[in-house]
Amino acid sequence: MSLFNSSSPALNDKVFEAARSASLTTDSVMTVRGAIHKTLLLLLLAVLGASYTWQMFASAANPTAAVTPYMVGGLVGGLVFSLIAIFRPRSSTWAAPLYAVCEGLCLGALSAMFDAQTNGIVLQAVGLSVGVLFLMLVLYRTGAIKVTDKLRGGIIIATGAIALFSVVTWIVGMFTSVTFMYDASPLSIGISVFVVIIAALNFLMDFDFIDRGAQMSLPKYMEWYGAFGLMLTLVWLYLEMLRLLSKLNKR
Repeated sequence: MSLFNSSSPALNDKVFEAARSASLTTDSVMTVRGAIHKTLLLLLLAVLGASYTWQMFASAANPTAAVTPYMVGGLVGGLVFSLIAIFRPRSSTWAAPLYAVCEGLCLGALSAMFDAQTNGIVLQAVGLSVGVLFLMLVLYRTGAIKVTDKLRGGIIIATGAIALFSVVTWIVGMFTSVTFMYDASPLSIGISVFVVIIAALNFLMDFDFIDRGAQMSLPKYMEWYGAFGLMLTLVWLYLEMLRLLSKLNKR
């Protein structure tokens, strides 16, 4: 599952510079409303994909075997299309929708497995993720939290540290038995809470990117790119919510 967000390759100043140059040759420019509409469309595509694998899991005689190919295929496809969009923002007009579908297929299967172990956990994770999204939007719009260079730098550093820690933990786990990231210990829960907070703060970076892009009259395709960045963060937050709730239910 792709965990990139606004402070990693997806939404950064280099993208601004490249898109701003392109915007000088086009009459169709990015708007906040357009980015919102495209975000809703990506969310709908993800939900449709998730519904398909969720229903497949519920109706199959061997549910895990039935959805595993879709989960793996969605994971790989999501990674491929996210990288295409990140390195070629103009391609986000088609790569972002395909990313959303792939992520939906993977998340639907994964969510069904989680829900089979702990009934209701998926509904809780969805509710909390959407709630956090709207909370951060309110905080951003009201100016309660301003996206300054200092805050932006702090979020970037924290996000990078989380990514590095995750990679190191994964590599170490291949050779040793690492359990503290997956058990229900106070340390493990504390790490998950910290990651959820950083994921939530990344929404501020996404909102700021879309606002600045509209103010700079970037090309219309950047609406898809901004929506793609929001989807990346939302997927990351949802997965971390699932992980955190799963740990809490084990206690």
